[in-house]
Amino acid sequence: MNSLIRVENISKRFGSVIANQNVSLEIKSGEVLSILGENGAGKSTLMNMLSGIYSPDSGIIYVENEKVQFKSPKDAIDMGIGMIHQHFKLVEVMSAKENIIAGQSGKLFVNGKKLSSEISEISKRFNLEIDPDKKVYEMSVAEKQRLEILKVLYRGARILILDEPTAVLTPQETTKLFDIIRNMKKQGCAVIIITHKLNEVMEISDRITVLRKGEVVGSVDKEHTNPKALTDLMVGRSVELSIERVSVDIKRKILSVEDVNAKDSQGADILKGVNFELFGGEILGVAGVAGSGQKELCEAIAGIYKISGGDIIYEDENIVGKSPKEIIRKGISLSFVPEDRLGMGLVGSMDMVDNILLKEYHRQKGFFVKRKSVGEKARQMIERLSISTPGISHPVRLLSGGNIQKVLLGREIDCNPHLMITAYPARGLDIGAAYNVYDLLNEQKKKGVGIMFVGEDLDVLLELCDRIMVMCGGKITGILDARKTNKEEVGMLMAGESIQKRGELNCSEL
Repeated sequence: MNSLIRVENISKRFGSVIANQNVSLEIKSGEVLSILGENGAGKSTLMNMLSGIYSPDSGIIYVENEKVQFKSPKDAIDMGIGMIHQHFKLVEVMSAKENIIAGQSGKLFVNGKKLSSEISEISKRFNLEIDPDKKVYEMSVAEKQRLEILKVLYRGARILILDEPTAVLTPQETTKLFDIIRNMKKQGCAVIIITHKLNEVMEISDRITVLRKGEVVGSVDKEHTNPKALTDLMVGRSVELSIERVSVDIKRKILSVEDVNAKDSQGADILKGVNFELFGGEILGVAGVAGSGQKELCEAIAGIYKISGGDIIYEDENIVGKSPKEIIRKGISLSFVPEDRLGMGLVGSMDMVDNILLKEYHRQKGFFVKRKSVGEKARQMIERLSISTPGISHPVRLLSGGNIQKVLLGREIDCNPHLMITAYPARGLDIGAAYNVYDLLNEQKKKGVGIMFVGEDLDVLLELCDRIMVMCGGKITGILDARKTNKEEVGMLMAGESIQKRGELNCSEL
């Protein structure tokens, strides 16, 4: 196998922050290389240099043994390197073939039949299954991803960089994507995958390169490693990779969502007749591809998103129509950890103390806010959650994403909730911190707290949760016993397909 890309000692700084330091790696034709690393390890910066978005401060990039300098992504694609970003760069109102030729010089007048024929030929060659005339807004997430891949292949890419390619796919769609990648390997392409899902790394990779704090700490063949060894390499210490499913006697019903409907800003239905119950002492997982209504459902329960019909009964009281402040003033301990850390969750310009006070002040008596006791809580939170910060007066926006997440989660737990709604609470955290979050949620579960856990990692949902509620297109397509189901069944429901009733249950059956 010949070398397609070779990187020698490239470095990149942003001010005083070292994003990459003397990174060297190589990828050959017909090879899949996975890039692993914690949040902030330098994975994205490295890939952005390979795809022409950034220029390295020092070091050399070779493409097929030719020294190159990229000044733009166009330079990279001209050298056969294409990057598929996690957030697709497609024009929704255009067709597939219009997106493929958009922005290409010399493509003002195009023979439509010839273009469709060329696209079909590439589609068949790589088994991409794309209708050239289909509008992007009519496509599923998986079709959009295939279109992005087809777009760079049409432009001559032989080296593909995929950033978190399975984050928004069902398990079945992930299987199909991996088939496409294997097909690309057979055609002599090289594929680089940035991911954090170790099981997928072990399935699709030939080699794995691990970054830590901007440096390469190891490159290994898949056959000579395992998830535990990769995790230890990423974190720099031994990490226990097990999630405990705490057994708790389910007590009373805390929440009942009854026939809830909601519309988006364009008037389209975003929640359609949602019905479920949540009990104290259980973790109810919520699965679904992005945009299935999870976010709006969480916000509706928290009093943030207006619903158009139905009831949300919390401890025998209908909270529909009440503002978040009214919910708090009524003494309802409903804690909400949104997916947007800054903006919806915390105020970035404020420090930890002030952000805790945003939830704390209504419980304090008298006219004056008592900052001293809240300051002590902030110090305890730093100690308990291992928050890396210069101090309690440091603005939270200057913290790393993972530490911001810890502040947000710690503040909600401090409220001693009866019901906790948490969306992607471990997103952006390193593996050790993520497992710490799961332990914290289990502690709340033991106290009888009802937890609604929106997650994207099906392995975590299956290990941590008691039940998994699956959403697709604003509807609940099934509620499964996490102990009796598997990723394939959950994936079918995520895609809107029906499955046999095995494993589907109500909380009363647990």
